[in-house]
Amino acid sequence: MNFLRGVMGGPSAGPQPSGADTIQKLCDRVASSTLLDDRRDAVRALKSLSKKYRLEVGIQAMEHLIHVLQTDRSDSEIIGYALDTLYNVISNDLEEEEQEENSAKQVDDLGSQFTEIFIKQQENVTLLLTLVEEFDFHVRWPGVKLLTSLLKQQGPQVQQIILVSPMGVSRLMDLLADSREVIRNDGVLLLQQLTKSNAAIQKIVAFENAFERLLDIITEEGNSDGGIVVEDCLLLLQNLLKNNNSNQNFFKEGSYIQRMKPWFEVGDDNCGWSAQKVTNLHLMLQLVRVLVSPTNPPGATSSCQKAMFHCGLLQQLCTILMATGVPADILTETINTVSEVIRGCQTNQDYFASVNAPSNPPRPAIVVLLMSMVNERQPFVLRCAVLYCFQCFLYKNQKGQGEIVSTLLPSTIDATGNSVSAGQLLCGGLFSTDSLSNWCAAVALAHALQENGTLKEQLLRVQLATSIGNPPVSLLQQCTNILSQGSKVQTRVGLLMLLCTWLSNCSIAVTHFLHNPANVPFLTGQIAENLGEEEQLVQGLCALLLGISIYYNDNSLENYRKEKLKQLIEKRIGRENFIEKLGFISKHELYSRAAQKPQPSFSSPDHMMFDHEFTKLVKELEGVISKAIYKSSEEDKKEEEVKKTLEQHDNIVTHYKKVIREQDQELEELKQRISTLTSQNEQLQATVTQQVSQIQQHKDQYNLLKVQLGKDTQHHNSHGDTLQMNGIQTEEVSKLKEELEEWKNKHELLQGQLKEKDSVIEKLNSSQLEMGATEQSLQTSRFGGLEHSNELQKELEMLRSQLQLQAAEISKLQMENQKLQVMNTAADPMLGDSGAPAAMSSELEARLEQEIKELKSQVKALSEENESLKQQLDSSTSTVAILQDKNSRLEREVAESKKEQDDLLVLLADQDQKISAQKMKLKDFGVAVEDEDDTESGDQGDEDEDGDEEEQDENAAVCYQEN
Repeated sequence: MNFLRGVMGGPSAGPQPSGADTIQKLCDRVASSTLLDDRRDAVRALKSLSKKYRLEVGIQAMEHLIHVLQTDRSDSEIIGYALDTLYNVISNDLEEEEQEENSAKQVDDLGSQFTEIFIKQQENVTLLLTLVEEFDFHVRWPGVKLLTSLLKQQGPQVQQIILVSPMGVSRLMDLLADSREVIRNDGVLLLQQLTKSNAAIQKIVAFENAFERLLDIITEEGNSDGGIVVEDCLLLLQNLLKNNNSNQNFFKEGSYIQRMKPWFEVGDDNCGWSAQKVTNLHLMLQLVRVLVSPTNPPGATSSCQKAMFHCGLLQQLCTILMATGVPADILTETINTVSEVIRGCQTNQDYFASVNAPSNPPRPAIVVLLMSMVNERQPFVLRCAVLYCFQCFLYKNQKGQGEIVSTLLPSTIDATGNSVSAGQLLCGGLFSTDSLSNWCAAVALAHALQENGTLKEQLLRVQLATSIGNPPVSLLQQCTNILSQGSKVQTRVGLLMLLCTWLSNCSIAVTHFLHNPANVPFLTGQIAENLGEEEQLVQGLCALLLGISIYYNDNSLENYRKEKLKQLIEKRIGRENFIEKLGFISKHELYSRAAQKPQPSFSSPDHMMFDHEFTKLVKELEGVISKAIYKSSEEDKKEEEVKKTLEQHDNIVTHYKKVIREQDQELEELKQRISTLTSQNEQLQATVTQQVSQIQQHKDQYNLLKVQLGKDTQHHNSHGDTLQMNGIQTEEVSKLKEELEEWKNKHELLQGQLKEKDSVIEKLNSSQLEMGATEQSLQTSRFGGLEHSNELQKELEMLRSQLQLQAAEISKLQMENQKLQVMNTAADPMLGDSGAPAAMSSELEARLEQEIKELKSQVKALSEENESLKQQLDSSTSTVAILQDKNSRLEREVAESKKEQDDLLVLLADQDQKISAQKMKLKDFGVAVEDEDDTESGDQGDEDEDGDEEEQDENAAVCYQEN
């Protein structure tokens, strides 16, 4: 809160007689007070006075404030006050009232002087870098602002101090990662000042991951829709990339060009173009141009152009180019950006040629742009941008040049007139009443002929219909006719540049030009006259055109041979005067401006006189024309002979180049064939090596088998089948037979067991039927049936497991049989060379095949019998299930009968008790009871029988539970 009170102008030290006295007392308190609170209050008071009494506070308090920064670092509040005070003293961002009172020059000098005092001790800047590292907002933010102000005042000196400071630049890069936007944004401004015109710091900042962080900030802020922060980031990116080839290469290799594409996704409606959005997009376009600037190394520019095409950036720019509702300055800058993206890159130029405007019917983008260029109602800057775009499209693009010139030739002109071609637009602009259109069209047509002799000759075929009833006139003649009519200077300069470009290095065009008898007198008349300064430029261009007509003259016209033209110049103009007029071109101020960079940039239409490519032509021809004028006829002859010799030499060289090129192609083809054959040879060698190893393995196997056959012959001398044939030995066959016999025996045994089980089941069924006779036999048969059914179930399970084992053994035998057949087929080549008797081999082979067939049939029979056994087992299983159902029913009936017997026993016991009670009563009444003992004995016998029955029932129940 104390910091905020200080910023808002908190309580001061009280009214003082004068500001200087107050400042002096406050400085004394800061220097001499031992209490931190007193020093803090004094620094806060100095801060409140620092804006109004900037000079006094700066002179008297700067040393004390620096001392506070050094000694009181533990208190962030006093450090913040001290930094704010120093910022107010050094910064030139004064209030409007103070700007009215002081001139700008005095303000700049004051801030610069205080900055010089502060940085005189380099330790002060190092201390400030240390304070900027503090995370406390009250320290870090004013520290960033103060350091930014120091860089604004004394940039190079502060940059050097930071550069030599350990980790100086790296400390400042941490500001971009601060979560507090105020510090991050001011950190961007600080880095802007730090990276100005210092390539070493620019490289350090770039390699400290600045590109990644800045692009992230731009994305977070909304790209082109962002605020002032996006603008600051773009300015910092320009500082890092402009004229810094290392950073440009790092930017391209880091795939950061691909991240620029979303910047230009402005949507189809293009509504809501705020001033900030226009500024942001303008800076984004400029950043693209920095990467593909013609002043960059050609290799770096070319790689960036290709990357922009492959990531879709060029396509996005063309979308903006053809969109509607785009502001004029954005459209102009977009045209300039597209121009430099396609300049000299054939792939990009071809793509641009295929772009169509969204019109009905669709028109090529080049045609739409040329329509704007020759339209005098369009803004001057936009027309210059379109001309630059057309020049870049034709730069080192012979294919594009041919397409433009072909639209002027008679065979390709659209007779229906439904569509306007680029050539028609250029001719219309060349002969319109607007001088700017004349100049732009002439320069554009000159670029279509640049360094292309074939097109210069083809353009001579172009015929123009000037008026109805008059014969057509050639384009060359029409240009000279307009020159002689005395049109505007700008128009004549444009036409003269076109003619100079057309005639240079093209003898046929020179002959056509000289064939018109009015051309040479017109040129000599223009050069010989003494005209004003405006016409001097036209005179110089006329001298250049006449010099080209001499230098590239092939002497095919008798009246206009080189020697006669030189004599004409000597008589009419004078050699010295001619050379002087020729020098007017390169001495002109507008010529020097145009020679600086390819983009046509003019302050006004009146200054639009020279083209950049034409200045190169003048520089090339000025010297040779001057020499050609002073040469004698003998020197011309010698030069012609030398030229012929050079031409012959060039022809020979061209021929040999062609031969060498063809030989290079043949060598490449042979190299490819050699590489193919080499790879094939390697593959074949590998195959041969593999086959050799396989053969060796087969030989080893053959030798092993041969040894085994030798052992077998000792035991079986009487038989002729002792040879090992097809990899199967007789011993193995006998083993197979024995195993088959064993399985047959097992199979018969299982069948016998199955029959026994069937007989048991039948007996069980018969016993089940006999159970219904009596209750005791029913119980006995029930328990016996349960025991038999359990035993039968166990035996059936054993039988199933034995059948499964039998099936597994049978499948195993089948697999062994298959393996033996494979070995038989594999051993055929080896046994073919064994030298054994052919008859014995065939006999063995037949016997083995027969035995294998018999084994297969036996296996098949066993499998069928196995299936039948399985079916019988299934039937027996169903029989057991039926018996189990019958047993369960019998158990229920036994339980019911037992319950009835219990009930009867209870009734009998009750009856006996009643009988005995009646007998006792009869005795009491004196009635004699007959055979009492007999009756008792009879009763006892009955009770014994009942007891025996109960005992039998209990025993039966126990046996049932155990079962």
